[in-house]
Amino acid sequence: MVVASPKLSVRDLTVRYGDKTALDAVSLDVLPNEIFGIIGPANSGKTSFLRALNRMEEFNPDMTVQGDIFFEGQDITAIRNVYALRRKVGVVFPLPVGLPMSVYDNVAFAPRLAGIRKRAELDGIVERCLTRAALWDEVKDRLGALGSLLSGGQQQRLTIARALSQDPELLLLDEFSIAVDPVTTMRIEDVLKELKHEITIVLVTNLVQQARRLADRTAFFLESELIEIAETEELFTGAVQDQRTRDYVEGRFG
Repeated sequence: MVVASPKLSVRDLTVRYGDKTALDAVSLDVLPNEIFGIIGPANSGKTSFLRALNRMEEFNPDMTVQGDIFFEGQDITAIRNVYALRRKVGVVFPLPVGLPMSVYDNVAFAPRLAGIRKRAELDGIVERCLTRAALWDEVKDRLGALGSLLSGGQQQRLTIARALSQDPELLLLDEFSIAVDPVTTMRIEDVLKELKHEITIVLVTNLVQQARRLADRTAFFLESELIEIAETEELFTGAVQDQRTRDYVEGRFG
């Protein structure tokens, strides 16, 4: 059996905000075309992990990152242009943050920055990304409307479409369902199941059953540490090594 090279490798990753340690010496690999779930209670370091993957410390003077992060074998600190990294690593935050412009322009914004000007090409990108985000049928007749006028669930899917407009190879999702209803959550989950055939996904979620539904493998973070990584079903069926993991997934704390 041929084992794929990791899409993402993290070694001894430590994140601090001032003198507070948010993540302590985490090492893990994420494989191509998998959904890699990260679960754990609040303040366990999950979001800080995602921030480090996208070099957000460069915009937060209080945040320091130590350790090594390799994306497709390349040290991300060697990528001189942080925006070049972010074209490959898309992020969807917990609350939808739409640009103050039309639905169309939200999705076309990044391609335009990349130099795409032909309307036909932009039209194709917008339709493809909105379709991949399961939003096209709902907004195709009002692409000129402000994205901020969409419902919360639609705005979250618009955020996903905007992230996809850069053709990322890695998509980071930070508790995407925190502000959307259960029906929309299930629709987005269906989108992610399809997307994993094309890209790699790291999913931070505060819903352990969401990780069970979606993730191929799941990591459990607690108090800034990586406690355990396992095939997701093993994590939820008792085949785990650490009692703290079992207690968390069975709802005894969190």
